[in-house]
Amino acid sequence: MTVPTHRAGASNAFAWSVLNTVVSRVGTLGIGIVLARVLGPESFGTFAVALVALMAILSFNELGVSLAIVRWPGDPARIVPTVNTISVLGSAFFCTLAVFLAPVFTAAVGDPGATDVIRILIISVFINGIVASPAALLQRDFREKTRMGIDQINVWVGAILSVGLALAGVGAMALAVGRVAGSLISAVMFLRASPMPYRFGLDREFLVPLLRFGLPLAGTSIIFFALSYGDQLTAGTILGTTALGFYVLAFNLSNWPVSILAQPLRRVAPAAFSSLQHDRPAMGTALAAIVSILACVTLPIVLFLAGGAVPLVGFVYGDAWLPAATALSWLVLAATCKVFCDLAYDFVVVLGKSGTVFAIQAGSLIILVPALIAGATWFGVPGLAAAQAIVTAVVVLPLYLWQLRRTGVDLNSIVRVIGLPLAAALPVGALSWGFAHWITVPFWALAAGGMTASAVTAGLLWLRRDTLKALRTIGAATPAAEVELAR
Repeated sequence: MTVPTHRAGASNAFAWSVLNTVVSRVGTLGIGIVLARVLGPESFGTFAVALVALMAILSFNELGVSLAIVRWPGDPARIVPTVNTISVLGSAFFCTLAVFLAPVFTAAVGDPGATDVIRILIISVFINGIVASPAALLQRDFREKTRMGIDQINVWVGAILSVGLALAGVGAMALAVGRVAGSLISAVMFLRASPMPYRFGLDREFLVPLLRFGLPLAGTSIIFFALSYGDQLTAGTILGTTALGFYVLAFNLSNWPVSILAQPLRRVAPAAFSSLQHDRPAMGTALAAIVSILACVTLPIVLFLAGGAVPLVGFVYGDAWLPAATALSWLVLAATCKVFCDLAYDFVVVLGKSGTVFAIQAGSLIILVPALIAGATWFGVPGLAAAQAIVTAVVVLPLYLWQLRRTGVDLNSIVRVIGLPLAAALPVGALSWGFAHWITVPFWALAAGGMTASAVTAGLLWLRRDTLKALRTIGAATPAAEVELAR
């Protein structure tokens, strides 16, 4: 196999992306603990209301066209100016609209005090639109080492400023100002690191194809947002801001270990699959290999979190946040299923079936909304979390698996690679639950469960060492080369 020296493979990019996410998450976890203790559940809930509004607009602000750069089969320089124009104009429009509609949204969720926080935070939408194509170009070229430097500046500038302002008594606005400041600095770095000059243009040859590709993705992203944040909207509307603060804390905890790998995969997987789209069997084999590694790392950790929810929340955040533990065990199940849904989403999109994923998300949302309302109304925060987990596991994930099967993926190979990690992870969850009840000191209960999860994870990765080595060929191989991956 001839490997070009100018382009890193997917595993190299994935390694840098994992390191990037680990450093960011470890740092922001500590910062988040400080902020949660300083702000308390109510102010934390106010920022959560503003963040939901931000994420809603970010789900469609650039109309889905930036991903076209990642999967474009030819020279992306031909479409980048048009992508820039669409992305910036769309972001400016939605940003302006959000500023005017902020009072309506905050009144609907019962927290008018979040209006000014939203208006500051929404500046990030316009910034995101400006840097959409530079970020996509870095993703296309597997330049996650460069991305790591940019992301770290973004995270740490924002986090340090937020903590300083929170300690000064600014409240929820501290988080909004810190996030915008980090985004501004990272935007300058993205523009400087872009592999291509930043130019605007509107080529009619590409305008319609880009919109035809991007608009279904933008629509899908809106539905995807509703699936991901509908629970938080329901918590704020039905249960109130303080309950939303509890729920968001549990949500963040459940996603923390999972996102260490899920977030890097969302950056690397589309480009990796695109590099193999000439060879459908190789794409399917690569998917099974990635699922295998993902299961080995995530399943023991999330079951440890589920079993040790009460000592974890009490020890890390304090007794004031213990109501969040009632949601954590359910939310780790939802987070785990979501990781595999995201991976399937990327796989299907690379095959050009953006309309199909829209249908999956829309159908799932029809079931999710009444389930969330019922869960919150009847059982409060834990009922809301349970509804999210059950719908994700029983409806959304099976729909994606069905679609993967229709594209020719051998689902038996997926089941085989998940079987061993799941069998090893279940005892980890049981032991963590036992430690939480048998050991009265929360720190030692968490230490026992954490060491068990770490040992099992290390053992699973050692058994999958050949798969890890084989993943290095994705993206580094020439288009004509055959990718051999351990199953």
